[in-house]
Amino acid sequence: MNFRLKFLRPILFFILVLSLTSQACAVSLLDLPIPGIGNPTQPPSAGVAPTPMPRAEVKISVQVPEPLQPGEILALSVLDEVTGLALNNLDYQMDPVDSITYTATFPIPDQAVIKYRYVRRGGSRIVEDTNTDTNIRYRLFYVNGNTQITDTVSSWANKPVNTLSGSISGTVLDADTGAPLAEIMVTAGGVQTLTDSAGRFLLTGLRGGAHNLVAYSLDGSYRTFQQGALVEGNKGTPVEIRMKSAPLVNVIFIVSVPPNTQQGVPLRMAGNLLQFGNTFADLRGGFSTVADRMPVMTPLDNRQYSVSLFLPAGAHLAYKYTLGDGFWNSEFNTAGQYVIRNLIVPAQNTTINDTVQSWQAGPNAPIVFEVEVPTTTPIGDAVYIQFNPFSWTEPLPMWRVGNNRWAYKLYGPLNILGSFTYRYCRNAQCDSADDASSAGTSAHGKNVTPTLTAQDILDTVRQWMWTNPQPATLVQTSIPARGAGFVAGVELQRYYDPAMHVFTPHALQNIQALGSNWVFMTPSWTYAQNNPLTFNQQPGKDPFIKDTLDAAAYARSLNLNVAFFPQPRFPQNADDFWKTAPRDSTWWASWFNHYRAFAVHFADLATRSDAQALILGGDWITPALPNGKLSDDTPSGVPADAEARWLTILAEVRQHYAGRVLFALPYTNTDLQPPLNLLKSTDGIYLLWFARLSTSPTPDKGAMTTEAGRLLDENIFPVQAQAGKPVIIGLSYPSSSYSATGCLPNPAGGCLDWTALDRPNPDIPSLNLDLQQQFDIYDTLLNAINGRTWVSGLVSRGYFPPVALQDKSASVHGKPAADLLWYWFPRLLGNVK
Repeated sequence: MNFRLKFLRPILFFILVLSLTSQACAVSLLDLPIPGIGNPTQPPSAGVAPTPMPRAEVKISVQVPEPLQPGEILALSVLDEVTGLALNNLDYQMDPVDSITYTATFPIPDQAVIKYRYVRRGGSRIVEDTNTDTNIRYRLFYVNGNTQITDTVSSWANKPVNTLSGSISGTVLDADTGAPLAEIMVTAGGVQTLTDSAGRFLLTGLRGGAHNLVAYSLDGSYRTFQQGALVEGNKGTPVEIRMKSAPLVNVIFIVSVPPNTQQGVPLRMAGNLLQFGNTFADLRGGFSTVADRMPVMTPLDNRQYSVSLFLPAGAHLAYKYTLGDGFWNSEFNTAGQYVIRNLIVPAQNTTINDTVQSWQAGPNAPIVFEVEVPTTTPIGDAVYIQFNPFSWTEPLPMWRVGNNRWAYKLYGPLNILGSFTYRYCRNAQCDSADDASSAGTSAHGKNVTPTLTAQDILDTVRQWMWTNPQPATLVQTSIPARGAGFVAGVELQRYYDPAMHVFTPHALQNIQALGSNWVFMTPSWTYAQNNPLTFNQQPGKDPFIKDTLDAAAYARSLNLNVAFFPQPRFPQNADDFWKTAPRDSTWWASWFNHYRAFAVHFADLATRSDAQALILGGDWITPALPNGKLSDDTPSGVPADAEARWLTILAEVRQHYAGRVLFALPYTNTDLQPPLNLLKSTDGIYLLWFARLSTSPTPDKGAMTTEAGRLLDENIFPVQAQAGKPVIIGLSYPSSSYSATGCLPNPAGGCLDWTALDRPNPDIPSLNLDLQQQFDIYDTLLNAINGRTWVSGLVSRGYFPPVALQDKSASVHGKPAADLLWYWFPRLLGNVK
């Protein structure tokens, strides 16, 4: 922790520079910094002389939970999400009114949206917490003319809370149409959440008192909403929010860059809106922006670049130009200060002319990194470089300079760095697809030290981690065609990385090339905690709606059928979640309400995307089913009317989605006790198969074939016959030793879940890589299914989209098992004879 503080301290002295041209203006947001921090200064003008932005008086009053310690001051810390919340903040001292009340008045540009939080400064810097002792990313306030803001600090990071928590709940609607608005950020008291497809939100962990409630559109397409809210401890405050849509206008950005800018490399715009690379998440290194999500500008003559964008009128855009992301290789002024430009998007089409003064801060010279990668690197892969100044940060795309050769020129911020380390990886998947010499989360990497003279570092990647392609031996088999109604599919791994959307189209092309006719997509929500229950979409952990819809649209363009199989994410794992939950009647009522919202949300997305199927349930769901049990076979305490609750959820889902609704059940042993009445109300059964096929870590293929047939006939066929529904088998076998046993030995005892080997989880050395075992298991089950026409499909689970790896996970991407599917799928569908 100390090394991080040493890094942050000099960055606190950076000045927040707001540089605007044409309709934009150069201003500082606030005029009252703490002594020693420094006053925000006016940057030199660039292009057309700036037009001053109208300002408004903003008075902020805040009540803290108890008097500060002697020698402490209360500060309002303005945050910069474009550079990084922890990396370019400015503290402004507040004036005491009494022992627990503070106030300050600031002139701030009208229509700006400010991100901030409160800190105590004395012997140390202490940041505020929520009333449930969770971190506060930031609060929001919206300047709409002269404004008064009233806040309540719930607690501090160094002291646990002992007061009751209140909540705010409600819906966000379009002010004109009354339609619900999804993915609107709603925040109060530093607690944040995103609305679901019905516009619903719930903010918990609020201390009793006055709070500023803000609803904010991530892409600016709706005008920001703000009002005060009074919260009582242990009570809920209902509210309905209506937001006005903003018309789009065409904004052309033209920028001149310094003479030493490397020619022919991508210039991007990093900003605070979703379409400018902001993920609204805490990513590696404290960053929030991702280079691959930013607009790329077009080079013009005379060191100029341009881009034409349609932006919502009235939106507050904070932005900068960059050759990397919001931190690395972004622009500085001549004083070596980070530049943040601010624009309130005008109501008419406009052109903004900017000038980047420098990519460098301080006297240290740029460093060029050149790397030669193995000739076996897949043609479609891109090479990334990752830097570690205090911890590993988000990977940056390198520039291709020839066959198997890549380069990147690092300009800054070299003034604040001593020695640091770096490494290379494929397709932004550092920790998974690394240079084998620096693989994994604990890797040190290569050392480099900035100097006053230019450096050109030449590296060679001799081998990528998890690249050991093995040919598959395919045996000609008589395969009767099942026709187009048979499901020959691939299920994506329940993994999300904000940069992976770049690689999803290529993954879908690979899935289509296997001969698949279905892709099962796995968008997610996250259980942040189980008491009180918090289950919703969390940026950085769960995909944005647009990412999901774009992927589905591209799959449809490839003539792939799309199924949505929404997944939960857990703080640790599903077993711990269930075992540590209260599981009393109140908790179960909350759980079913949250799951209903989850199911309806993705039913709405399935309708919007024209998906062919929606899958409820999953391999984590057993404790919530009728007569549910925990993993240790003890009763879960699920309510006696669980079946009725499930049927109610299913009925509501069908009101939102007219396609096929399947139910997913885990099958890991011979004890399959399905909820038949629930299954009869669906359109099919998705059986999640990780059953034991052998007791040997090195199984006999013939014995596995016999056992697979027995399990299908004795355990699965009776369920299919009773339910009267089609059964689709989903295979989830890792390419590791012990895979066929259905139990991956846990060194601590018991069995690991098959997803423990998913990327980017750490490797488990006690399990050996065994690509042949996965191949044999697939061959066994394909042959077993081949002779049983009542099985309506086979799906390969756990496909890792961003990159092909010959690792231990269940993903078949780049493995011999994929070659087997390539042989079988077209023949099962009748496309190849």
